[in-house]
Amino acid sequence: MTSTQTTPYVVTPASPVLGAEIVGVDLSNGVDEATAQALRADFDKHKVLVFRNQHLTPDAHVEAVRIFDEPFDHPLWVPRDEHNRLVYVFDLEKAGGASTWHVGGTWRNPPFNIESLTYQVVPAIGGHTLWADLQAAYDGLSEPFKELLESVSAVYGAYPGDGTGDRPPVTETVEHPVVRTHRHTGRKGLFLSSSALRLTGIGAAEGQALLPFLLAHASSPNYSVAFGWKPGDFVIWDNLATWHFAVNDYDGPRAYRKVIAG
Repeated sequence: MTSTQTTPYVVTPASPVLGAEIVGVDLSNGVDEATAQALRADFDKHKVLVFRNQHLTPDAHVEAVRIFDEPFDHPLWVPRDEHNRLVYVFDLEKAGGASTWHVGGTWRNPPFNIESLTYQVVPAIGGHTLWADLQAAYDGLSEPFKELLESVSAVYGAYPGDGTGDRPPVTETVEHPVVRTHRHTGRKGLFLSSSALRLTGIGAAEGQALLPFLLAHASSPNYSVAFGWKPGDFVIWDNLATWHFAVNDYDGPRAYRKVIAG
């Protein structure tokens, strides 16, 4: 793929907390290294980047993700694009299990670093996606509470999936610390998903009280942003610093392609 990007782009923040739209970048033909470095810096800052009207092919989608990280070959997700196995194809009437606050890849250690979507068909009304900033949510906790959480982990089912669909009975589990230090910025944030089974490092009764609080706190509107979609839009987000929610408020088809990384 050629790499051409000769003009500066514009970053339009979507909220004071997280999320931004990038205007003036054409990802269909790739970008030069200077632009790639700038985009990576903006990604670390804003955590969710939206590029409108890109209409990326599956191959171009993969290359766009490669600006930020190496795409991941999921062991079980189907169907895949017939020409590029790193692209997963979804054609839905409803958001389904994705209409819960969740993080992708909690079944594995490490989880996915990045997730991304390109939209082909979207509902005329509704179908927004919400993201919440898990680092901002961590910052909103008191210092004694932060200290407590340093020794707490969450337990998830260890089966390949994204934590949002029909799941088999849990026979194996994996644990993730509920406080994670970001690999690039060193900033601490919460790390949890609605599919968490329980907490460890504290008593069972304490965990039963603490987990609902953490889930509610991290999904506060104070830490969240919403985006709506049109065909051709591309969005990429930091799966280790945010979690997301696909609003199930629409009727009719919704088609998109997903590429993950990490």
